[in-house]
Amino acid sequence: MELNWSTFVLEIVNFLVLIWILQRFIYKPVLKIITQRRAEIEKQSADAQCLHEDATNLKKQYQNRLNDWDQERQLARDNLNKEIENERIRQLDELQRERVQEREKIKTAEERRYIETVREIEHQALRQGAQFAARLLNIASGPELETRLISLLIEELNALAPHKVSLLQEHWGEAPGSITVCSVYPISEGQKKLLETALAKTIGQTLPVNYTQEPELVAGLRITIGAWVLQTNVRDELKGFEEFARVAR
Repeated sequence: MELNWSTFVLEIVNFLVLIWILQRFIYKPVLKIITQRRAEIEKQSADAQCLHEDATNLKKQYQNRLNDWDQERQLARDNLNKEIENERIRQLDELQRERVQEREKIKTAEERRYIETVREIEHQALRQGAQFAARLLNIASGPELETRLISLLIEELNALAPHKVSLLQEHWGEAPGSITVCSVYPISEGQKKLLETALAKTIGQTLPVNYTQEPELVAGLRITIGAWVLQTNVRDELKGFEEFARVAR
């Protein structure tokens, strides 16, 4: 089989033309399209990476915000619990103070009632004692009681301290000219002498003594020295008891 060089050359030329045509009209456009597509893919990949990073950052921010919200919520819950506890303690303290005040009021009222009851009992006892003493003095009145009262008066006058004597003398009023002694029963001469001596010592001078009798005195004496009246008799004592029995409650 002979080789046809002309045909071979034409085939080579056709192949080269085909290569040129392919490169010119197919390879370069396809390569350009592939390059553009790769660039778009890379751009999309970069955009996707940016979106991923943005999403990651947003997720972190959201997570941080959630953590902040949790902390704020926990802090608010703790503050609320603390306020509730403080309010509970305050109300308990207020309730305790009110209970203490109420107990104090009740205690004060009970003490007041007790004091009033004791005072009433004491007044009744004093009133009954005064009434009993008045009846007893009234029943026991007689010459013997009067004699005893005169003796006690003489003893008291003789036992007066000097400063008390001076105080009595300052209240004479006008200078007395005499002394009046009122009794229920006649006074013995011995008691008169002792009484006059005691009176002279008390007033610091000797004055005439006038003796009178007043049955209304029941028993005892009423001595008048100027403006000063010394009452040592059952009638005046009974009046004191009766007055005390009226005012005691």
